[in-house]
Amino acid sequence: MNLSLAGKNAVICGSSRGIGLAIAKELALLGANCTLMARDETILAEAVKSLDSSAGQSHEYMVVDFGHAAAVKKSIDMHVANETVHILVNNSGGPPAGPITEADPELFEKYFRQHVMSNQIMVMACLPGMKAAGYGRIINVVSTSVKIPIQNLGVSNTIRGAVASWAKSLSNEVAEFGITVNNVLPGYTMTDRLEILMANIADRKKVMIEDVEKDMIADIPARRFADASEVAALAAFLATSAAGYINGTSIPVDGGKTGSI
Repeated sequence: MNLSLAGKNAVICGSSRGIGLAIAKELALLGANCTLMARDETILAEAVKSLDSSAGQSHEYMVVDFGHAAAVKKSIDMHVANETVHILVNNSGGPPAGPITEADPELFEKYFRQHVMSNQIMVMACLPGMKAAGYGRIINVVSTSVKIPIQNLGVSNTIRGAVASWAKSLSNEVAEFGITVNNVLPGYTMTDRLEILMANIADRKKVMIEDVEKDMIADIPARRFADASEVAALAAFLATSAAGYINGTSIPVDGGKTGSI
């Protein structure tokens, strides 16, 4: 099985920490040249230093806020003018927790721009190079909520579902060019976002965070949270030539929690 990404260039969004950084580390280990994108330059600079680098590899970063479409377009347009992107990982922070009945309507617009619109901007910039190379991997980090909505994540459930439908539509149109589009669906993964979610639930229910964590783990057949590296492993595989006939899928990495086939 050929898992080498030597000579391939990857752009990983939201990669200063958490799942995004874990994916960048795995891609780098397989030989890819990685460009990290996120808002905080100080954290990005340290993140780039943490990537494995062998002979011929180089890594860099771009500072961008995915909530600002014009800035996203300017950054990625400048990047593809100098380098073909073979692997694009769309990943961005999720909407805040809360029931959909209490959600500010403007939140839906804000996070639609941050996720669906930014994803589209990134793809439109990278597609010409992928087509010319006859190789493209578009990997979207979404959520298991695209299969079964998650309680207390009303806005997130809505936006994640939109991303999944966008990705499926895209996968049908680009496959003939050697480009695949797939969604990685993390379950409960030990990241800052999970800690914020648990704190929100604990505050709403007036219980201890430890009790929330215990209840969450009890609902996972694996009886533990995922490590970000376990989500990253799937994303890295989907980026390789070995995954060339996997297209248009949404694959959970959730320890068996999602209650659907």
